[in-house]
Amino acid sequence: MPRVDFYVLSQEAPDARLRVACRLIEKAYDQNLRTYVQTVSLADAQRLDELLWTFNDQAFIPHEVSNGSGASHERVVVLLGEAPAPPSHRQLLINLANRLPADFENFERVAEIVDVDPENKRLSRERYKVYRERGCELDTHNL
Repeated sequence: MPRVDFYVLSQEAPDARLRVACRLIEKAYDQNLRTYVQTVSLADAQRLDELLWTFNDQAFIPHEVSNGSGASHERVVVLLGEAPAPPSHRQLLINLANRLPADFENFERVAEIVDVDPENKRLSRERYKVYRERGCELDTHNL
C-alpha cells in the first residue's frame, strides 16, 4: 500500500492548490520521482501546465499534459491529466481530483492537497477514511 500525505492549506488564495502542487512536483523532480498529477479536467491540467512554466524562474521541470498514454519522451518525468496514470509514471500521484483515484494502490506515494473549501475538506476526509481502511500509511502536513 502507498504512503499517503495530506497537505492541508490554512488560508484561501488564488490557485493555492495548484501552487502547492507545483512545489510538490519540484521536490519530486529533485528526487527523480516519476509523477502523475490527477486533475478534475483537461482545463485544470492545462492551467497547471502553464503554472509550472512560471512558478519558479530558476527551475525547469520536464512535464506535459497527458493524452492517456505515456510520455512523449523518456525525460518527461511529470504528466498531468484527468485520465488514469500510465504505468511509466506511478511513483508519486498528486491527486487534485477530489475523488479517490481508482488505481491508487499502484503508486508508491500519494499526495492529497486539501484547501479551505468546506466541501473539499469533507471529500478529503472521506478519502482519508478509505486510505486508512485499506491500510495505507497516512501523514498530515498543515501548511
